[in-house]
Order: sequence, then C-alpha cells, then structure tokens
Amino acid sequence: MKELRFALLVVENNDYQAQQVIVAQSAANRLNVQLQIIRTEHDSILQSRQVLDLIHAPAVERPDAIFFEPVGTALTQPARAAAAAGVGWVVLNREKVEYFADIRQKFRSPMFSVTTSHREVGQIQGQQIARLLPHGGAVLYIEGPSDNDASGRRTEGLELSKPHNVEVRILRGRWTSESAYNAVTSWLKLAIAKEVAIGVVAAQNDAMALGARKAFEDMDSNSVRERWLKLPFIGCDGLPKSGQTAVRNGSLTATVVIPPNAGEAVELMASALRTGQQAAETFFTQPTSFPPLGSLQPK
Repeated sequence: MKELRFALLVVENNDYQAQQVIVAQSAANRLNVQLQIIRTEHDSILQSRQVLDLIHAPAVERPDAIFFEPVGTALTQPARAAAAAGVGWVVLNREKVEYFADIRQKFRSPMFSVTTSHREVGQIQGQQIARLLPHGGAVLYIEGPSDNDASGRRTEGLELSKPHNVEVRILRGRWTSESAYNAVTSWLKLAIAKEVAIGVVAAQNDAMALGARKAFEDMDSNSVRERWLKLPFIGCDGLPKSGQTAVRNGSLTATVVIPPNAGEAVELMASALRTGQQAAETFFTQPTSFPPLGSLQPK
C-alpha cells in the first residue's frame, strides 16, 4: 500500500486544536500515512502563503492532501491550485464552502469538509441557558473571532434557541483563555458591568469560559468576586480531559461536546485517494450537551 503524505495546518492555541493533532496523528499511524504538522498563527495571509508553498513544492515534496481550519476565508484560489495539482483538500469546521461545487465538477482530486453543525452547537448552548435561567435574565457571552465561520454560526444558533426573555451581552475573544480573561477584565471596568444583573457566563469554547472565570477569581472585592463565581459558567468543546473535567470539578456548569474531527478527515481522505472515488462534499459530526440537558438545574 502506497504511503500517502498529508499536511495538517493547525493553530494550536487551545485544548481542542491540540486534540485535533493527536487524533489526526493516530489515524495517520494506523493508515500508513505520513503526516506533517504545520503549526501556524491566527493570520489568514500567513495561512494562505503556507498552503501555496505546499502546493508549489517539487512533486517529491508535495503532500497528497492538505487539511486546515480557515482563520479567515476558506482560501478559494489556493483550493483551485491544489485541485489543479492533484492535491486533496479538506476544510475543517466550516459548514458551507462556496467554491466546492464548481471545483469538484472540474477536478477529480478529493475535496470536502468535515465539521460539526456549529449552529446546532449554539442551539444546545441556548437550551442550556434556558434550563439555567427559567425566568429569563442576562447572559455574558464571549464569542470567538469575528472572521471565523464557526463563531458566527454558534451565535446564530444561540439566538434561535435561547428564551426571548434572555438578553445577551457580547464580548469578543480569540479562542484562548487569555483573550477571554482580558475581555472580561476590561468589561468589568465599565459602568455597564455594575448595572446589568448577569445570570450566566457563556463562551464559545471551554478555554474562554475558564479564562472568564479566572478574571472573576482575580477581582479585588471578596463579596463581588463570590457573587460572580456563584454563577453558572458554560462553554463548548467538551474534551474528556479538559471541558468535561471542568464540569465534574465544578469550574464549569456545562459544556457542549464537539468531537475532534481531524482523525475522521484523515481516514476519509486516505480512502478517497486509494479508491479513486470523490468523497461526499460535507461530513457532519454530532454535538451533545454535557451533562445532559435534563440534568441542568437553575443555580
């Protein structure tokens, strides 16, 4: 069996992205695939340049497939170049890639996405909030980067499923605990932070939820600090050794489990290349609430 060469570009800035590397490497080892891990920054221009360098490498160095999660656009022109060069192309955690249909009609190299439904992730969070705030209230909500498709869709899902009597106050993070810590610390200096009675602190991943909690833990006033720390904190990703552990030890009240998908993507691409068959355009993984919604009670 021919050894395939794959390249995975990853912004390894939180536990979920670190787990993506682990599951991708595990699948590659099992399938006799040589996997190159390229650690990059949250920079769309840099990501595009790195991808083009891979595509334009000499044939003996060029990977058989490229896997990446967009940090900005889904890289239309590099995708065309990859297809023309016979390089497989996988977009992770992006539900709708506009250029897929056109390129897949013109070229035979496998091109697809593997993702969870991020709108469904947001809907589950909205349902968790409904359980935690049965009489309504306000939520401090920490979004991911504005240029990230998953962030936008999670917000859409939350707005669809949250009760009408729940108000959402939005802060912006970059998927890291530090970014949420800084966002919450800055917000606490504003007068509005003292005027709004927040009932739940929610974030679009567990790292940001825990970063927000750390910002409240570091407050000077004991009485105000304790009031904030009694609130439910909820996140997303729900990895067994991070998000789920945080729920069990009480740091988080709930999370949304989003299965890492890079390993499945490696398996699908290896199968497509070895059989010569184009894969389906999009593969979905299933998010779930942890703990189950029925077990959540108001604090």
